[in-house]
This record gives sequence, structure tokens and C-alpha cells, in this order.
Amino acid sequence: MFTLKVTDELELALIEPAFAKDYLDIATSQRDYLSQWLAWPQFAQDRAFFLEFIQKSLIDYANGKSLTCAILFEGQVVGNISFNSINHDLKKVEIGYWLSQKHQGKGIVSRAVAKLTDIAFTEMGMTKVQISAAIGNQPSRNVCERLGFKLEGILTQEEQIGDRLLDHAIYGLQIADWQS
Repeated sequence: MFTLKVTDELELALIEPAFAKDYLDIATSQRDYLSQWLAWPQFAQDRAFFLEFIQKSLIDYANGKSLTCAILFEGQVVGNISFNSINHDLKKVEIGYWLSQKHQGKGIVSRAVAKLTDIAFTEMGMTKVQISAAIGNQPSRNVCERLGFKLEGILTQEEQIGDRLLDHAIYGLQIADWQS
């Protein structure tokens, strides 16, 4: 297993089929919570759903289009973080993440986003990191603001979750701002 140590208790691990059961367990036990801001939980009914997600993610990783990692806290899968897209021409990545409800408020996502941001700038030669968060998802927006991302704008009707249309706040961090 390829892992990246963030802190003594926090690691990011390149997604692999062994994580499908852990993802399913989280999705099954926290479907209502996750469905507030994510479209996929309602469709995540079995291991096959996550095995397909993992296979697609690994293909996209091999093709240089994305990087998807499990978030491991104290050795347990507690969420997911990724470069949802890697745009080599624009030198920009977009980070996405979700975290188990019972692990909220521990700084896990903030530390994981900071680590991926560092990798984007120092190892991948990117000049911009972007995060899109639903307007009402204040915890996710707080992560962006805590790490120095700037609100660049609002996209209306950006995503449909169930019967709701969500507006998204787009946050960006330029390498020059990150370095200072």
C-alpha cells in the first residue's frame, strides 16, 4: 500500500480495492449525513459500487488525470481526498474530500488538504489549487478559509443533490499566496 504520512496518526493512502468495504461501511451507516452535500451516497448500495469507483480512480491516476486517496486516521479509513482533476496545461488541480461524521472537528481534512496543496505546488509544479464547496457547507468552506484559500466566486445551480440545486463557492489558492 502506497501511503503518505501527514502526522503520526494521519496518512493518505492511494486508493485500492481493499478500501471498498470500509467505504461501504461509512456510506451505509452515514448515508443521510453524507447525502447533505454529496450525490453518490444514495447509489452506494454495495461493494461493487466502490470497486468500480476505485478501478476508475486508478485508471485516471495512471493517465495523470487525478489522484484519489483514502484518509486513514489512526490506521482506519475515515474518508476520501483527491485531486479531482489535474490540468497540466493550466497548472491547476481541484481538490475534493469527504469525511466520516464521527471524525469531524479534529482537523483531519485541514491537514490532508494542506498536504495535497503542498504536493501540488512543490512536487507537481502546479500554480493553482482550487476547491468547490456548496454554499451551505460551512465546515468545508471553513477548511478553505483556514488554509488561506480566497473566495473567487459563486456558481449558481452547480450541482443537484436529490431534489435540491446547490450553489457552489469556488475557492482558489495561487502559489505566490501559498509561499508568503
